[in-house]
This record gives sequence, structure tokens and C-alpha cells, in this order.
Amino acid sequence: MSGVLIVHSAGPGVTVQDRGRSGTLAFGLSRGGAMDRLALAEGAALLGQPGTLATLELAGMGGRFEASRDLRIALTGAPMRASLTLAPQGAVHGNAPQGAVQGGRLVWGASHLLPAGATLDIGPVTAGAYGYLHVGGGIDVPQVLGARSAHLAAGLGRVIKAGDRLPLGKDAGQGTGLALPPSDRFGGGVVRVVASLQTGLFPQDQLDRFARTEFRRDTRANRMGVRLDGAGEGFAVSGGLSVVSELIVPGDIQVTGDGAPFVLMAESQTTGGYPRIATVLPCDLPRVAQAPAGAVLEFRFVTMAEALEAERRHRNDISALAGQIQPLVRDPHDIRDLLAYQLISGVTAGNDL
Repeated sequence: MSGVLIVHSAGPGVTVQDRGRSGTLAFGLSRGGAMDRLALAEGAALLGQPGTLATLELAGMGGRFEASRDLRIALTGAPMRASLTLAPQGAVHGNAPQGAVQGGRLVWGASHLLPAGATLDIGPVTAGAYGYLHVGGGIDVPQVLGARSAHLAAGLGRVIKAGDRLPLGKDAGQGTGLALPPSDRFGGGVVRVVASLQTGLFPQDQLDRFARTEFRRDTRANRMGVRLDGAGEGFAVSGGLSVVSELIVPGDIQVTGDGAPFVLMAESQTTGGYPRIATVLPCDLPRVAQAPAGAVLEFRFVTMAEALEAERRHRNDISALAGQIQPLVRDPHDIRDLLAYQLISGVTAGNDL
């Protein structure tokens, strides 16, 4: 262990997450892992480290954190208000420093240095639903069944709380002050779906209406699934047929007994008997996960060939994230010690060539 991340306070839904577990469906355990897997890739690109490392998932609200050593961090996913308070020299780690110096606001979607003893404050989301705090070297909690992710529905891991001291992995990277272009996935929008095993059980007029409906994300949503509200009557299979319970995966859209669609997410059950009207493409699941309550979601059926092409492009986009990173330019109004910066060092270096 090379240092700890000290949790002074935490929102009600802060958990350790990574990509989740594979190969456990046969044992009744769904994949789990981060709700927004794209945010994991963004954090890995900003810190120049593997995308398999564990991070903190912040559901709607962050918290206050302190590092026992200088720590590289990255902030991705749903944007949140974040600020840094620098500790004076000689401050004792783990205690609220007296006479601390304000470090200023932090840009979201970027990497930063969290000095030892400094305090990182992350407030509520300003858009979307899930933010992520990545650290250099990852959160090094023990692996359980091949992953570090908390799977609350299965009783694996737990919610992070004040007083926790999270072990940090060894950081093999270097450098901060990098940013990625903003994403548009935090306000709902169009989500692509393919036909599921029971899609053909729904009358065509219901499928057409499903594709025309503007759904709003219900307040009833968590890591297991997202309920959708739409105007008009609900949806149902022909003749009210019952469906034999069978394998389901994240992205499946079940139609519950009241006719409301329910998009299954990271901690979904592994089998179910509700009919599935469609399945969301994995590359579009982050848009569903990040839709805040009341956001409009629309579903568009695509062919399997179109779905495979979309997934291929998505993987290529993830591989290309490192090429989209740009140096982060700080707002001079947020730099309290502006005179300490050697603002013309780049010119000097250029003249020395």
C-alpha cells in the first residue's frame, strides 16, 4: 500500500467501482461495476493508466477527501462542483487544517494534483447522475470474485462513509493538468436498441408507439435499473402471455406489470420473467445511466448489423481518447498565487532550442 485516501464525508451513494465481474452469471451474480463505463475509460486516459483500476463512483453527490501523499486525480462522468483547499506547511494529515489556503475550483473532465494534506470537496451534480473520482494507481481495496467493485444488491462491498481510509495503489504514471472535450451524454437523448427475445410477442402497433414515445426517467432509479414514464397507456405482450424466467443482461428493457418499461442496469438480476421489449446497445447505456430524473429518453430500433458497427466505432473512440486530451488552461481568476507561475517558461524554452 502506498498511502490512503481519507474520507471526511461522503454522499449517500459513493462506492468503489471498476469494470465489474465476468463469468459469474451462471452463479446468479450480474456483472456490476461502474454505471458509466465510458467514464472509467476517460479517467484512465487522463491519468495514463489501465482502465481496469478501481475508482470512486459518486451517485449524485460527492464528499470531502484528503490524500496522505501527493496524489494524481481525474474527475469524469457527470459534472460536479469541485474545489481544492491547500493545507499549510506542517498540517497534520487526517485533521481539518487551521488557516488553510484556498486552492480554487477544479475543472471537471480533467486531471489535477491533490497535494498531501489538501482537501478535495466535491458537491452535487450539475448535470447527469454519476460522477467519478479516479486516483493514480487506483483504489486498492481487496478483490472479491475477481473485481474490486461493490455490488450492493449481492451484498459485496458497501457504501463508502466518513472515516474510511481507502488504500491507494502504486502510481506508475506522471503528469496532470490534462482535459478531455465535454460529452453530451448527461441530459437524456436518443438511445439505440435492438430486438430482444420477446420483442416479437409485442403487437407491431405497440412497438411503433414505443419507438415514438418520449419517455421521462422516473425518480425510481438505482444501480439495478431505471424506470421510464411515458404518456398514454402502458405496454404489454399479446394476450397477456406469461414468459418463462430466463437469462437477462444489463440493457434489457423489461415491461413490468403496470406496463412501464424498466431498463436493467449494472446490478440487475440475472434471470427474470417480465417480457423484454428491446435491449439497449452497450455503447448507449452510459446515456441511460447518466439521464437525471425527468430527462427525456427516446428509443430507436436498429438492425444487428448497425448495432455491431456502432459498438465497433465506440471501441475505436475509446482507443482514441488519449489523442483527444489537451492541456488544461486554468482561469487566472482561480489562481491565488499567480505571480508564482513562470508564465513565459514556454517562450524561454523555445528560445533555448
